[in-house]
Amino acid sequence: MTIDPAALPPILRLEPVAEARYRVGNEGDPAVNNVVFGGQLLAQMIMAATVHSDDKSVKTISAIFARAARVDADTEISVEAFHAGRAFASHTVSVWQGDRLCARGSVLAHVTEADVIAHQVDRPTATPPDEGRLASDHAVFPGAEYVIADDVDLVDSAGPTGPAELSVWYRSRHTPDDPIVNQAVLAWGTDGFLIGTAMRPHPGVAYDRAHVDLSTGVISHTLTFHRPFSMHDWLLLSHEAPFAGAGRSYGRCHVHDGGGALVASYVQDAMIREMPKGRNQRTM
Repeated sequence: MTIDPAALPPILRLEPVAEARYRVGNEGDPAVNNVVFGGQLLAQMIMAATVHSDDKSVKTISAIFARAARVDADTEISVEAFHAGRAFASHTVSVWQGDRLCARGSVLAHVTEADVIAHQVDRPTATPPDEGRLASDHAVFPGAEYVIADDVDLVDSAGPTGPAELSVWYRSRHTPDDPIVNQAVLAWGTDGFLIGTAMRPHPGVAYDRAHVDLSTGVISHTLTFHRPFSMHDWLLLSHEAPFAGAGRSYGRCHVHDGGGALVASYVQDAMIREMPKGRNQRTM
């Protein structure tokens, strides 16, 4: 790890409880929504894997969220080495609450090498962040901020529809400008916008129905890092949801920095289905 653990934000700190097993904190108010946000778990998985590959940076994390984790329950992360070599290392990272396995991820770390070939998709056009409304909530790392371009409203099911596309500016000026922390903080913010992107074309469907009469949640999420970046600067997250149907949605996103460099990409499968009668996901 490139940073003193004591300098980390508390939510990213790992408390050893056994060999390759760590206790982590949870963010949120269980009285409001007793479900751990998937972005938090992605960030903590990256931190845990990096402890065991401190000479490498994370290339890709691919996670499956099999069960919802509770905010009010003790959470532990275990790390199992799969392979370690000169250029690559991989680990299986599992999230536990007691004997209940909630999520499992595969993390591939690597040593960066010189370009042999290089190209990227260009950054799309989006209204600048200073022309939008700043927001800071559970969708991004605690204390970070984001702006949804064109003031798109993902929450109000009575609002206007639009294409299954969404541009979001994201930054975190108060976290350490450290490569590992930057990856964890970005990972947190990649989880929460693709379900809303998939809902956007459909009248009467938005986030205000999630966990009320619609059961929604991320099923799997794969994030790949391409180039170094700083979360102190605005990043543009360009989302699209090419498919929704059969109670599921599929989305993808490219992340560019302020200079137009493609720094990360991710894909996500999610659940969007009717809530069983008499059940409320918010309180589990």
